Amino acid sequence: MVFQFPRQIYNGRIATSILGSGAQTISVGGATAYPFHLFEGQMPNRPRIAMEVWDYDPGPDWPPAARAPFQDVMASPAAWARKCVREFGAELIVLQLKSTDPNGRDAPAAQAAQTVLEVMAACEVPLILWGTANNQKDEEVLKRIAEKTQDQNLCLAPVEEANHKGLGAAALAYGHTVAASSPIDVNLAKQLNILLGNLGVAKEKALIDPTTGGLGYGLEYSFSVMERIRMAALTQEDEKLQMAMINNIGNEVWKSKEAGTSFEEAPQLGDPEKRAVLMETVSAVCYLLAGSDIVILRHPESACLVRLFIDLLMNGGSAKGKPGIHKRLEGKEADLAVLSAAGGRKKDAGTVLKTRAETEKAAKDPAEREKRDQPKTGCASPIETTGSAEKERSPQQADFLPAQAQTTPPRKPERSFRAPALLHHKKEPVPKTPALEQLDLVEKLSRNLDRIHGR
Repeated sequence: MVFQFPRQIYNGRIATSILGSGAQTISVGGATAYPFHLFEGQMPNRPRIAMEVWDYDPGPDWPPAARAPFQDVMASPAAWARKCVREFGAELIVLQLKSTDPNGRDAPAAQAAQTVLEVMAACEVPLILWGTANNQKDEEVLKRIAEKTQDQNLCLAPVEEANHKGLGAAALAYGHTVAASSPIDVNLAKQLNILLGNLGVAKEKALIDPTTGGLGYGLEYSFSVMERIRMAALTQEDEKLQMAMINNIGNEVWKSKEAGTSFEEAPQLGDPEKRAVLMETVSAVCYLLAGSDIVILRHPESACLVRLFIDLLMNGGSAKGKPGIHKRLEGKEADLAVLSAAGGRKKDAGTVLKTRAETEKAAKDPAEREKRDQPKTGCASPIETTGSAEKERSPQQADFLPAQAQTTPPRKPERSFRAPALLHHKKEPVPKTPALEQLDLVEKLSRNLDRIHGR
């Protein structure tokens, strides 16, 4: 009998959404099975990689690893977007309208609309506009942009319950798509989709933004909600959840403490550039496995790794021999063994920080190599003492031993101990309680009955 692989039965289908206009269009969604379950259904449109562009130079707000790839274009959003598309292969551009934040620069809607027109003219891919999550200001700005870019089919985000009427009506009137944002809850996501549907927004013109948490900052909650949304859409035929999903990953990951911590502050975390790129990549992979159709990334190396992951799952193959992370900053390494012996103290850790160039130079030096190959003697070896005289310690041992251990007096000889003789006392009868007396009486009656029946 031929083995048949068990398959999940799907009754639903994710709606296909088209972003952009004319020749600059991209389709997302349309899946009939769980993410990458090509043995059970179809994924006619592969997940897409979008790269974010800010509408002003973030300056020192970004860590050096994030600034390095865009150092020459960050002053111009149009040039920034062009570089993301032509050099880094971005399939969509997400213009983060950070300058319109009322708590920040509070740029007017007219200025934001002009920036959008410049970015649209500079790149050949669909555009997603992402506001500041301030409902009133986002509605004002996005409505103005929707009017200026009529029939260009941009994606307006985030659309929340508080401003869904104004932005939903603007999307319908000027031919745009919306990204419905809800706070990590299946029922709230469905409720917002119902409200948009009541306005007349078709499910093909709406994306689901379930609210994205970065790695270590709520990713598991977003992942779980996205799984439940996709399960309800495909297996329970819930039409209000049969929409493509989008995740704003880069903005969440790169604002975390770990992504911006320097090597000198935390050498045990490794190279800061690779660390942040891997945090963004791992987050994107998790969301793709949960059903994301568009992942928004910041670093080009993250985009490269995620693109490789999608290619391998869609087409098969092996990642062996594929290029790794291309570093743009000087690599740094720490001697973790010495750092561990120092107890992670910054005062001691500062002496073990090395750049990659210094490490490679030391590896090529014959004297350093011979010194490295010699057996190490350090604080791990026990300290022997004879009487009050101690053996001489090496400088390395003296450095790592606490002051108390270096001046430990000789141990005193143990005293002999003899247990005292046990005193034998005459065993006294234990007084019986009423319960014990009653138990004895029952036993006597039982024995008498046995004798009677025995006769």
